[in-house]
Amino acid sequence: MNTRISSLSAAVLLLVGLGACTQPDGTGAFNDPFEAHNRKVHEFNKSLDSAIVRPAGEVANALPDAVTTPIGNFADNVGLPSVVVNNLLQADLGAAISNTVRFALNTTVGLGGFFDPASAIEIYEIDADFGQTLAVWGVGEGAYLEVVGIGPTTERDLFGTVVDFALDPIGQIGTPAQAQFGLPSRVAGLAIARGQFSGTVDSVLYDSADSYAQSRLLYLQSRRFAIGVETEDFYADPYADPYADPYADPYADPYADPYEVQ
Repeated sequence: MNTRISSLSAAVLLLVGLGACTQPDGTGAFNDPFEAHNRKVHEFNKSLDSAIVRPAGEVANALPDAVTTPIGNFADNVGLPSVVVNNLLQADLGAAISNTVRFALNTTVGLGGFFDPASAIEIYEIDADFGQTLAVWGVGEGAYLEVVGIGPTTERDLFGTVVDFALDPIGQIGTPAQAQFGLPSRVAGLAIARGQFSGTVDSVLYDSADSYAQSRLLYLQSRRFAIGVETEDFYADPYADPYADPYADPYADPYADPYEVQ
């Protein structure tokens, strides 16, 4: 374990240096130097979705809520220990405590997580992952990527995904059932989510004029919002006066008395 932690620490330091070099100037720019390759992977992922993921989502969506809801609850619950680790790494003690209470309550009263009594008393998950942790630590977003089987991501988020998977503590602190069925339940949860949001996903992948550009835009918008970056910068005029009144008359006399009756 110490060797793994030492290797992880070295990798994080390396990523910090690389992130500083690859971070684009400004949050509104697309840093996509691998676009040609990314587009090929995107087309492969679309074919994978069409052949496997989309049909699985349709099957999941046809199942009654009495089946899919407990599976989704279980999948969310087994992911909470990893979330707590990232809450702590981000120095968010309040979120770590809230998520720990939620995990304990749903694991015990909720029968391993199949039921969600924590939400009934308004203890909701406060999400965090290692990609967000790296952002809090100042690591740059890096280049945009599309990865086989994963889809849209960035250099920072891909590294975070690998770390979250490698250091997931559910095997050490969870029940035997949670440790054994944690990964399969998350895969099933993805299929359920694909079915629930099929209209939105299909419109992006199959109805867009450029599904790659649309996927990139939506991913980066949502991801930057999740880590606290204003997504309005995608569309903002860099030369606009931030204090200007958008409803002001551009031909009005700036020296006129605003209380004078016209």
